[in-house]
Amino acid sequence: MEFFQVLSFSSWLWLLLLIAFVIAEAITLNLVTIWFAVGALAALLVSVFSPVFGYQVLAFLAVSILCLLALKPLVSRFLPRYDPKALDPHLGRTAQVISPIQPNQPGRVRLDGVDWNARCTVKLPKGSLCTVIAVDGTTLQVEPLTQES
Repeated sequence: MEFFQVLSFSSWLWLLLLIAFVIAEAITLNLVTIWFAVGALAALLVSVFSPVFGYQVLAFLAVSILCLLALKPLVSRFLPRYDPKALDPHLGRTAQVISPIQPNQPGRVRLDGVDWNARCTVKLPKGSLCTVIAVDGTTLQVEPLTQES
């Protein structure tokens, strides 16, 4: 219990900020607030040894900014990148051509009862089936349906 009595007001402040930054990082997972948590930890350590609030703020700012600028790019290299196209539910689905598609000229396809603009590198006649290989805004990139699809 003596340890908690030794902590000054500023130590409690840095401890609360540390906890708040850790919670914020856990919620957002954006690798930004975690570096401020490290800065708050540094300021907390300085507050235990020095009552000068200016030194604590300086430690907080220096460590936070240094970690943010130096470590975030390094850590980001090892994390998987978010690719919205990889999560698109239309990829690999079968659609029916409702308006002929010519190379370099869009046509129309129907997928789950919804009509879409569509592009293909080969000619697709009306009524043929195709597979969605990519989504570019409101246009589906398709290819002819093969036996393997």
